[in-house]
Amino acid sequence: MAVEVGQVQRVGATEAVFRRLKSLIQSGEVAVGDRLPAELALAKQFGVSRPVVREALHACATLGLTETQTGRGTFVISKKGTAQLTFAGIDAADLIEARQLVEIPTAGFAAERRTANQLQDLFEILAKLAAATDVREWVRYDGELHTAIAVASGNKMLTSMVADTRRALDLQSEFLNLTQDRRADSDREHEAIVRAIEARSPEDARVAMTDHLDRVAETIARIGD
Repeated sequence: MAVEVGQVQRVGATEAVFRRLKSLIQSGEVAVGDRLPAELALAKQFGVSRPVVREALHACATLGLTETQTGRGTFVISKKGTAQLTFAGIDAADLIEARQLVEIPTAGFAAERRTANQLQDLFEILAKLAAATDVREWVRYDGELHTAIAVASGNKMLTSMVADTRRALDLQSEFLNLTQDRRADSDREHEAIVRAIEARSPEDARVAMTDHLDRVAETIARIGD
């Protein structure tokens, strides 16, 4: 059956819509098997734009709470969602583990080996991240920054490994920034990494990258709570 939902107070906030939908589902107010109202109806009820609702529904589907069936609508399929988030078919936990093995030493090598031009590129990308007005634009620059750090390491194999993870990581980054408001924290963490690379401090660069990846892991762990 279709269900009615109330308005959210933060107009235009995908995170607010996502959290409201998640709360309705996990509380049982919207039951497993229920069909959610159409995007346009949800947009009117929540007081937000249709694209915001679409992004929030996509996040619910990523979490395993809902499923959209062509021609029928979006249905609640679980109260708790999936036990393990996946992005491009890769478990989020596996992504974190792989990143810890690859990107932490890569940041250290970048601090040791970066050129002046490579450092300039890193600061230019930081500026683009700070100025980005769209989530997908920010995600693109996020990928560029991590790839540029790998390039600065001077290790072609590490650079290839970092680049190969971006398809899954871009989806994860977009999800976290739409639903968990990670952007400001990520910007600060990114700057700490680049500042350590600027100072040619491998140890500080590894610590800063470790902190960044730890914060991402903690955010993912909180999503199902």
